[in-house]
Amino acid sequence: MGKDVIIACDFSSAEETLTFLDRFTGRKPFVKIGMELFYSAGPEIVREIKKRGHRIFLDLKLHDIPNTVKKSMAALSSLDVDICNLHAAGGTAMMKAALEGLTRPDGTRPLLIAVTQLTSIDQRTLEEELHIREPLADVVMDYARNAASAGLDGVVCSPLEAGKVHEACGNGFLTVTPGIRFADSSSDDQKRIMTPAQARTEGCDYIVVGRVITAAEDPVAAYERCCAEFID
Repeated sequence: MGKDVIIACDFSSAEETLTFLDRFTGRKPFVKIGMELFYSAGPEIVREIKKRGHRIFLDLKLHDIPNTVKKSMAALSSLDVDICNLHAAGGTAMMKAALEGLTRPDGTRPLLIAVTQLTSIDQRTLEEELHIREPLADVVMDYARNAASAGLDGVVCSPLEAGKVHEACGNGFLTVTPGIRFADSSSDDQKRIMTPAQARTEGCDYIVVGRVITAAEDPVAAYERCCAEFID
């Protein structure tokens, strides 16, 4: 799997999602299915999108005791997605259990990545609400190293941290980065953001782009602009 743009299909229904994807005539963009869509449409929307030929990042951010996460990942492994994730804050034992659950009897499995810190979290929130006194960048690096030691394939981090994650964990350790906006776009509720071109310079492996594409007047053109800035 190489560099790519992943479209965050954060829609509230299967119908809205499939209508959106139908606009991409002749193209099969990599898509992210998050909690909103999965909880409203269920696993069937995953199967339908996969049947249409799209690669899928299933973004459910599991975070529970190791045994519960292991069993949940075992259930998700049958959906044949390409990437799954969980919260690194759940600890190394949870991440190792998730890998065990996600691995099928034949030894195959989707890629598994860990969320370090949400892109809506800043230093003030980290200290005043989560009571973590370390610098945000240091926390992200510690969580990334924990994920690597647990055998995971990469992390979700902000594009600001991707280069440092590669330095700490190796270039083969994937960085999947939300918080992507065009220079002329609103930042919405995300605080640690970059443009696709900047993310490319920082060495991000995958960028996850939502409203910049899905809310655009011409989503296909917005997607192609992202690809041109990040990949081409």
